[in-house]
Amino acid sequence: MMLRRRVGRPGLIGAMARTAVITGTATAVSGGIQRRQARRMEEQEAASAAQAQAPAPATDPAERMRLLRELGQMKADGLLTEEEFAAEKARILAS
Repeated sequence: MMLRRRVGRPGLIGAMARTAVITGTATAVSGGIQRRQARRMEEQEAASAAQAQAPAPATDPAERMRLLRELGQMKADGLLTEEEFAAEKARILAS
């Protein structure tokens, strides 16, 4: 008995296998794109949050005193660590 080889387009199983490979590749690529976009959005949100938290530099001595009082109160309330307090104090005094 002689077996016949199929010539031309793939059979049903070949088409299913090709479709599975294409689908898997597309899923992997789109997942990578989504992760990259999510990471970029998180970085942008973090950068905008950091900009929103940093008050504008105060050149007026009265404004500096007000900021230093607020900063001292935040430290007293336990909202800032000693390092954070020192960094913000130095930034306020340098402006």
